[in-house]
Amino acid sequence: MEFKGFMPEMIRSELEDAVGRDYVSTSFSEKLAYGTDYYWVARMWMDKGKEPPLPDFLLWPCCTAEVSKIMKIANYYKIPVQIWGGGSGSQGAALALAGGILLDMKRMNKLLCVDEISNTITAEAGMNFQTLEWYANERGYSVMHIPSCLTCCTVGGAIAHNGIGILSTKYGKIDDQCISLEAVLPNGDVICSLPIPKHSTGPDIRQMFIGAEGTLGVVTKATFKMVKEPGCRRHYAFLFDNFSKGIETCRKIVQTLKPSLMRLFDEPETTSIIKKILGFPRKGAFMNMTLEGIPEIVDIEEKIVHRICEEAHAEYLGNEYGEKWYENKITFFYPGHTMNNPQMFGTMDTCATFDNVEKIYWAMKHAVEDNFENVRFIAHCSHWYEWGTMIYDRFIMDDPPEDPEESIRLHNRIWNKAVRAAIENGGVINDHHGIGVKLGRLMKEQYGPAMQVLQGLKKSLDPNGILNPYKLGL
Repeated sequence: MEFKGFMPEMIRSELEDAVGRDYVSTSFSEKLAYGTDYYWVARMWMDKGKEPPLPDFLLWPCCTAEVSKIMKIANYYKIPVQIWGGGSGSQGAALALAGGILLDMKRMNKLLCVDEISNTITAEAGMNFQTLEWYANERGYSVMHIPSCLTCCTVGGAIAHNGIGILSTKYGKIDDQCISLEAVLPNGDVICSLPIPKHSTGPDIRQMFIGAEGTLGVVTKATFKMVKEPGCRRHYAFLFDNFSKGIETCRKIVQTLKPSLMRLFDEPETTSIIKKILGFPRKGAFMNMTLEGIPEIVDIEEKIVHRICEEAHAEYLGNEYGEKWYENKITFFYPGHTMNNPQMFGTMDTCATFDNVEKIYWAMKHAVEDNFENVRFIAHCSHWYEWGTMIYDRFIMDDPPEDPEESIRLHNRIWNKAVRAAIENGGVINDHHGIGVKLGRLMKEQYGPAMQVLQGLKKSLDPNGILNPYKLGL
């Protein structure tokens, strides 16, 4: 809806009344700071000097009551609302594609409760996740959510796309770690999920907002479980002849015990990224892993891991490279160590059951390298479940077209070809980065007739379609 004449100022006055005059802005320079997250298309667009989609109003609420007031105003005027956490997402999910209001949640950063009887910690959604982790660490605990974006993501952002950290194989992802949450609906109502995550009191409302990317409500606070810091943490590395042997061996390990961390790299990634950052000079499929917990139990797990790897004729590389990987766990994503403009690149993290993992890997590799010139494909498996794993697969093009519109079309063609190859072979199109605008067009292909369930939920909770439009395929 386009507002004419003096109406924008009337609306601005209402918003200032809701959050205070100092926390509403229409400054172009301030809005420009929200023109891109880590989505490649948005970054490329700005790098080419193009003006990005911008909100009409920037707001910085300080509490749930203010978020409620904002949503009531937005719902009345049918103004789109997007939610901004740390801006570290890679799918464009926080971008104000429809203009309207952008809520920057970082003023809502208070620690609300630490319960050392139930081992839980509660904070507002705008808190930086590293800060939350430090609060737990002060008491000898950890939330065990350690993603590569730990220092720049927020509590709400992690919930929005159901994020995951490097220790997920033992401790799970956000939907395992989040106990309960509070959210503001599009009509301004404030709701809470039940105080526990496991029950038979109907469907789990908490799960309706985890991974919903701000399309159903604005998450304002959340409670997470904490665990005691492990008594020991040991790192290891192994080398396999090929990726296939590594996948099968890792399957046996994860179906027998629970390493906290296990990553298996195909040969192209072993000989490029692993070589560059860890100094590992050899070919093959590199695997690093970490065992942690009570020392006596880790002793037993260590013996089992070595036995399984010996049976697969894997070469044990000792502790050094495993320790190096852990020390550099975030270095992998620092400038100079990861893909960056002017390259064209994308991370197509695909999740599947073990029976489909290898065929998906080859289908996606061929889809990329056989159909697009000068585009290479690398991959590793980084998060493991009893039933399967995710393939952190990436395409890289060093010299994309200069024309930004042509670049976007090529970028989307590569994604379409590779992701459809994953779906056709039993894959799910995303494990933990989310959907955003990047993959929204493929949601109907992924879900088929089941998409009407998500569409129905959206229509019921947000009949005016104001919350984060054009995201999640909704």
